[in-house]
Amino acid sequence: MQEGVFEGRVGFVSAVREAVLLACAQGCREMYWFDSGFVDWPLSDPALLAGLTAWARPPRRLHLLALQYDDLRRRHPRFVQWRGNFGHCLDARAIEPELAGSVGLVAGLFTVGGEQRISLRLFDAEQWRGASSLQAGDALRTKEAFDALAQRSCESFAATTLGL
Repeated sequence: MQEGVFEGRVGFVSAVREAVLLACAQGCREMYWFDSGFVDWPLSDPALLAGLTAWARPPRRLHLLALQYDDLRRRHPRFVQWRGNFGHCLDARAIEPELAGSVGLVAGLFTVGGEQRISLRLFDAEQWRGASSLQAGDALRTKEAFDALAQRSCESFAATTLGL
């Protein structure tokens, strides 16, 4: 994974794919992802899903934080199926829209417990500008912002849907 600034939607998608695959390969203990709805993430990518499948075993956890998951369900059915199969290692939570801007998070991810701390932040969603880093300090700042939002979130994106 290359550290530094990225621009454009293609750069963002590539950076997310690289960061997730690196975290999976390192066997990181926890991954934290946040976005408004994860629509633009490469969650239907077969290589990414294969990496997550190999990674997903106890006690590893993937933490998701979003405004809503409805668009993800429509856009990424493969990831929704993966979530159903590996619900034991996924924690998905939702926040209110007014809270998202309070800590300056647009989208990103960070990892805990691997060989390297990985962090990726999208600062400008319109121009797709962001940065990726392997520095522990960057991951810590991203974790603090994530934690501030997660404290005011509620469970969402159930592994199965009950129909009546």
